[in-house]
Amino acid sequence: MSSALPQRLSALVVARNEAAQLGACLERLAFCYEIVVVLDRSTDDSRNVALLHGAKLVEGAWPIEGARRQAGQDACSCAWILEVDADERVSPELAAEIKSTLAARQEAPTGPDWWRIPFDNYIGERLVRYGWGAQFGVGAKAILFRKGCKAWGEQRVHPKVQMTGTPGGALANTMQHYLDRDISEMMQRLDRYTTLNAEDLCATGKIGTLRKNVLRIFGRFWKCYVRRKGHREGGLGLAIAIFAGLYPLLSYLKAAEIQAAGRTKA
Repeated sequence: MSSALPQRLSALVVARNEAAQLGACLERLAFCYEIVVVLDRSTDDSRNVALLHGAKLVEGAWPIEGARRQAGQDACSCAWILEVDADERVSPELAAEIKSTLAARQEAPTGPDWWRIPFDNYIGERLVRYGWGAQFGVGAKAILFRKGCKAWGEQRVHPKVQMTGTPGGALANTMQHYLDRDISEMMQRLDRYTTLNAEDLCATGKIGTLRKNVLRIFGRFWKCYVRRKGHREGGLGLAIAIFAGLYPLLSYLKAAEIQAAGRTKA
């Protein structure tokens, strides 16, 4: 890693048609030396929102999520990167902890190259603490890292992440994550993510079987609703567990549909 990189912090935000969320996200990133916004095929007002907040823009079309995030990392000029999505908010307490963490790291000759940040997940204005799992909700993510330490896989949704260097554990303060406004938006996200995952499955040529994916419903539901105490969240916890259970089955059914359509055209 180049020692010529300035010892400052870049905020990296990847967005597609996120004008409604982007402004509130960027306002919380003013403590960073620079903000890099990657706009992927955006057709709304996201560009103007980003420019209003002084962001450096990277615009293009990346069907693969990992590729767009890598393009953003490449555009960051600082030695350290904080990766934030448009539906996430950095609290003042988290910002202060990030700054103190990096200040201490820069005083030391050696030390961690990346840290995990825990998440508080919200549906609307309600903090939902229990039941998250699989593709619904985030426990913690490695989103504070030295440039070059993070690489993303070739998936369209939830790309696999590979971290190199020395881990630094988890920070104490949480990222505020506003996933959806209500159950209707949760259902829309389930539809969107399973469509993308179906395309990923087709790309591998291994979509699984109907029987296997039906059986996965029960294990994933139990994990979210019982082991991760989703029952303590009432109806929202039940919805999260159901959606988590359905995720692989819907992905499989959509992938099988894509494959059948391809054979018909052939």
